[in-house]
Amino acid sequence: MSTKNDHHQMVPLGVLLKRELDNEKIENPDIIHGEFNQSKKGEDFTFSKTECERIPGDGCTMFSVFALFDGHNGSGAAIYSKENLLNNIVGAIPSDLSREEWVAALPRAMVAGFVKTDKDFQERAKTSGTTCSFVIIDGWIVTVASVGDSCCVFESAEGDVYNLSADHRLETNEEERERITASGGEVGRLNAGGGAEIGPLRCWPGGLCLSRSIGDMDVGEFIVPVPHVKQIKLSSAGGRLVISSDGVWDALSTEVVLNCCRGMTPEAAAAQIVKEAVGLKGLRDDTTCIVVDLLPPEKSTPPQPQPKKQTKGVFKSMFRKKACDSSSYLDKDYAEPDVVEELFEEGSAYLSERLETEYPLCNLFKLFRCAICQVELNPGEGISIHSGSENPGTSRPWDGPFLCSACQIKKEAMEGKRASGNRRRDDSDSD
Repeated sequence: MSTKNDHHQMVPLGVLLKRELDNEKIENPDIIHGEFNQSKKGEDFTFSKTECERIPGDGCTMFSVFALFDGHNGSGAAIYSKENLLNNIVGAIPSDLSREEWVAALPRAMVAGFVKTDKDFQERAKTSGTTCSFVIIDGWIVTVASVGDSCCVFESAEGDVYNLSADHRLETNEEERERITASGGEVGRLNAGGGAEIGPLRCWPGGLCLSRSIGDMDVGEFIVPVPHVKQIKLSSAGGRLVISSDGVWDALSTEVVLNCCRGMTPEAAAAQIVKEAVGLKGLRDDTTCIVVDLLPPEKSTPPQPQPKKQTKGVFKSMFRKKACDSSSYLDKDYAEPDVVEELFEEGSAYLSERLETEYPLCNLFKLFRCAICQVELNPGEGISIHSGSENPGTSRPWDGPFLCSACQIKKEAMEGKRASGNRRRDDSDSD
């Protein structure tokens, strides 16, 4: 995997969009996609829509969505998320934003949309859960939100590979293990009797081996729906996105996944990836893959990355949290390389950090609406997202954004400050 230079300067979104206008690079990429699935339990679901509109009726504001939901303990959470998550994300963004503002608002809106979907599903008293990798493509800008272990990778036409999602398996994520134990959960392996422990690390009670998901009300609120979000701008040469459930990643490395389907159409590539995974380890789980090619307009063949060179050291430390003052976006002098560039990354599980007031467009979000469920609040009715925070920084308890009482209860439960219902202590059919 190629990496960025340590001293690479993160470029603000406004600068990137201004470059497109100045250079008249306003044509969107051609998007071609395909998917394939081999089913064991029937709990994997996909969603794809290539003609969404930021402004209803305006064909010039179109964006595309691709998502994969890998359910467990039943298919209810996966189906509900497939049907509602996009609307909940879009509903968290004000309707009167410019394209620059809309794209910059996506990371925060994705957090709100994931948490609202989880909260609404749990109110139905259903006990299933789902992972999710959710991709929004607006022009050459790709934004990915993820919970669980359904992962998304991107290979640029230049041959560089980027992980656009996080792995929330407790076995591999020490930071998430520490967060769960600090919130009142326990992390350990299944006790087989006689002191013997088997299998992957799991969260108890409940026995789930993931630290983040949508649903799973019977496991504990410290299994949170707050997604890891990454946003990048592609080069004009485009590239290939691969979104797969853990049935693929448990069997194949990223390198094998990309190499086994090189030069194929997206539909053929998705089928080849699944067949390679199943052929290696058998059909032990639902195994699903979505492949999306982003191509320069009028280019109909899949991207062919150039051979790697050991001396090519671009893109080290690709993703770091981006913090910039939107008011100074266009006041700086930036070079104009036609390469993949970082816009945003954040993975904190705490809402006070994900919906913080330092967000560049915080003033555009309506003050008297719940930042999660978007219900209207009367003056003085909302509860600050920073209320009760142990590390409020410069924020004060009366600073926004605000939550309704129901979403405040949800926040406190996720932080281990409030009990959240009955829990099962078995590990039946848990991921």
